[in-house]
Amino acid sequence: MAGRDFRFIRVRDKSVKETVLIIGGCRSGKSRYALELAKKTQGDSRIFIATCVPKDKEMAERVARHKEEREKSWSTIEIPIHLPEAIIEYSRKSDLILVDCLTLWISNLILDNNDLDISEATLRLTRSLKDAQCPVIMVSNEVGTGIVPENDLARLFRDAAGIVNQNVAACSDRVIWMVAGIPVPVKKGASI
Repeated sequence: MAGRDFRFIRVRDKSVKETVLIIGGCRSGKSRYALELAKKTQGDSRIFIATCVPKDKEMAERVARHKEEREKSWSTIEIPIHLPEAIIEYSRKSDLILVDCLTLWISNLILDNNDLDISEATLRLTRSLKDAQCPVIMVSNEVGTGIVPENDLARLFRDAAGIVNQNVAACSDRVIWMVAGIPVPVKKGASI
């Protein structure tokens, strides 16, 4: 595919790992690109951590569509809240973890806990990424390029997503910004 930056994660030795953040706006191709990147990795044990809790028909249909897009070799685990713990646990027995998506995880945390300490949640997540024993690809939405939300909950979500995205990007080896289906490298790490 001409014009695409596909430096794939190749893993045989589990001591070699890479963390990749794929970020962009809604419907920018983040999930599709994450799957394309993951398909090119070596290893048979791939875990898809879904953070979505479908609460309406449209979201349930979207989840079903995403499941159909993945190869049958993927194991799908639904983790709406305890993402850092799941990354550590499943990295011990997997060749790759794909998390889709961080912003739904943040939303779940906010709705589950009115006294959410986003700094603590972010610290637990970044520690889990550093301690993971296999490559981790994460998908997240960039929500800070629009207007200032008019209500408290929306501003809390926007701010929390910004904090999480900045910290995850800082500890990632690579960051890819998706624009209209085109991957734009933002942070390039050492190629494995």
